[in-house]
Amino acid sequence: MLEPVTVCPPRDMRLSFGRACARLRALQPEHPRVYAVAAMADQGKRRWWRLADGVREGRIELMYRRHAAEMTDAGIAAEVVATALIHAVVGRVMALLVSEGRAWDPGLENLWIHTDNDGGIDWAGLADTTIRVIEGDRLDGEPGIVTLPCEPALYVWLAARSEPALILIQQAMARCSGLGARRYWSLVAESIVGAATYVPALAGTNSSEGARRGQAMLAALEDRGLPVRRACFVR
Repeated sequence: MLEPVTVCPPRDMRLSFGRACARLRALQPEHPRVYAVAAMADQGKRRWWRLADGVREGRIELMYRRHAAEMTDAGIAAEVVATALIHAVVGRVMALLVSEGRAWDPGLENLWIHTDNDGGIDWAGLADTTIRVIEGDRLDGEPGIVTLPCEPALYVWLAARSEPALILIQQAMARCSGLGARRYWSLVAESIVGAATYVPALAGTNSSEGARRGQAMLAALEDRGLPVRRACFVR
């Protein structure tokens, strides 16, 4: 399921991605970065770090220490940091999935994180901006699009690509903050369900369809052994 990352895809291959992100930015015009992501080919590297490298460099631990120093409850600080990282991996792509039935690659080696002046996460970016769709989508055949045979295949692929990043974050948060696995995976479920609940209302799309897609994504993650719908977990 792993695929090579294109560091700088041609601009015409990013047109579909750019249009998708424009629609995501429009969901909350006053906060356009909440759901959209950036094409790293268009970005400088200031305040950007690749998720895979950031874990190794201790950036997640640093984020947690900064939040814990500013908050009275270290447990809440851990949840704030974990929620922001989880949103970068699955919350943003779920916004596209529940509203349009499409997805980009949230793979560990593809995902970049942008931090603000205070060290908090305020954006995410992708090295490879290819969009996955299913057969019959009107984007089928356009540059920058890969077509999968059916909707279940899209969920299986997305869960497989999300899993390494989600597990790496969980392990990093456990080491630096003691955040329990049970609570962490419930935060993952909350991110997915939250997108499935709120994005259709913002986008003006079918809420039942959004909820169905959210549950399908939870099921795909659960099929990989991730306890997003179970009470406890030991890994």
